[in-house]
Amino acid sequence: MKKRSFIIMLVIAATVFMTSCDGIKRNFEPSDETVLTIMGRKSDMEKSYMTSIFDLYEKEKGVKLDVIAIEDAEFETEASKDFEDGNIPDVFMHFNNSDLKRFDVSDNFYYMNDESWVSDLTNSSKAYCLDSSGNLLGLPFWESSVSGCYYNKTLLDSLGLKPATTQAEFDVLCQVLTEIGYTPICWPADGCTWMFQLALDPVFADNPSLLEKINKNEGTYSDIPEVSNMVKWIKDAADKGWFGSTYLKKGWSDISEDLGSGDAVMTFIWDTWFYTDFEKGNKYSLDDFALMPVFMNTVDSGTYEGGNLNMMMVNKNSDKLDTALEFLSFCASEENYNIAFDGISTVSCFKGQKTNIQSHMVTDASASIAENERVSTATSRVIGYSGDDMLEAVNKMLKKDVDVAGCVKLMDEQRIKRAKAQGTQGF
Repeated sequence: MKKRSFIIMLVIAATVFMTSCDGIKRNFEPSDETVLTIMGRKSDMEKSYMTSIFDLYEKEKGVKLDVIAIEDAEFETEASKDFEDGNIPDVFMHFNNSDLKRFDVSDNFYYMNDESWVSDLTNSSKAYCLDSSGNLLGLPFWESSVSGCYYNKTLLDSLGLKPATTQAEFDVLCQVLTEIGYTPICWPADGCTWMFQLALDPVFADNPSLLEKINKNEGTYSDIPEVSNMVKWIKDAADKGWFGSTYLKKGWSDISEDLGSGDAVMTFIWDTWFYTDFEKGNKYSLDDFALMPVFMNTVDSGTYEGGNLNMMMVNKNSDKLDTALEFLSFCASEENYNIAFDGISTVSCFKGQKTNIQSHMVTDASASIAENERVSTATSRVIGYSGDDMLEAVNKMLKKDVDVAGCVKLMDEQRIKRAKAQGTQGF
């Protein structure tokens, strides 16, 4: 097994070890020689809840964790090469996205369908980890969020306006706000790319056969009316002033000011942003905001995007299979995950999760979320999908360089180009 960025230092008469993985440092006193290998992205392995659960397991179980952390930019390429060479870790951390196809899931990984902790998973976290046949691929041990349309409820209340529950209601709300002098939506067109995936999630999540068809290059975006509907809605919204007059110059750093000042009433984003990036001291604070679905003319009742979750997957051919499964059970223990996620801002992945911070916006909208949430699908499961490519195509349309059909054509061309570059069969 190759080791990257991993140093094992023998300290104090060969009994106390300090493992270091480019920033991951912890003390360990092994009670036996058992070693369990875990492979993942460097930045993922350094998350506080990951190092916390690693430390806890080592100290309580006496099983040494050999953490193989690969630089983020090299992860997919280097990890897939390891798998090809037969250097497969006992536990592998990956998102349930199109890149996972590189790792021959059915031949290499143990399905978790019958594990004792499955019943403790929330519906959304479990759904994220299922393959197309309904097999549970791994344990979702990660921070989660809910993306939707976050709106200034204090401002709407003062104007006698209500949040929308349908596309038609949302369009009327935006038009009324515009007519009385407000910018309805903060649309950060300068570099922000996630808005499109929110609209496209229901297109593919609600129609798995359509997702399969486009991933086999048997169809294109241009063949899907909902994609053109989304693009036309964006164009019309911009033309009507729903994004304001300077949206093409607005970027990540402008969202907080626009929402905090009340210059913009709504934006399409996720709940954890309000805890990590929403600046304090503005006219409006976190408590002034609430959540409704995203409406971009792809599904009438709107949609929410569930979180992208890193899964702990187990090598079914490992000679330490039982130990690896026991490690996942340890992580899935209510006592242990509540220690690891204490104070972390995240939507619960487990029904027994109590120590994490959940936003009032999400809990207040729980009924609507339960009805309209989709598993993150577009950015994670459409082969060749790139938010950067989507933004480039849409911005060309907003600058009048192409029309709606031309914008969708550009999206198709870039998606197919990336799929070919990945060596995807059928492209």
